[in-house]
Amino acid sequence: MTGAERAVRAKALALLTQDAELAGLVHGIFDGVPARASAPYVSVGAAEGRDWGTKDRPGREIGLTLALVGAGSGIDDCAAARIEAVAMGLRGAADEWTVVGVRTIRTRFGFARDGGWRHELVVRCRCLAG
Repeated sequence: MTGAERAVRAKALALLTQDAELAGLVHGIFDGVPARASAPYVSVGAAEGRDWGTKDRPGREIGLTLALVGAGSGIDDCAAARIEAVAMGLRGAADEWTVVGVRTIRTRFGFARDGGWRHELVVRCRCLAG
């Protein structure tokens, strides 16, 4: 993982953790998949990076996966919408990088065999060095 991926993950985790409205909707916000957690919870998942930049500044394009995991038939659209809204706040300084663009590029929803469900969002962050 490069510095850009690490910076975007850290900023996403901080923003999600600090959001009081989201905290009232889920039982926890975790860096990765927790060993044990009560649903619903949020997991900050994979950060996939690729080269991106401008003529005068190097950069990285990061695809960050955010997952809302729940149980039963109670699908919480409010929590998913809140996660997406908070993710739009990733724009700005992130360690030694600047996030210049944020956009949700994919959402996926699926039911699990055990009666649970998972709502994933992939957020694209375009970052410039410095």
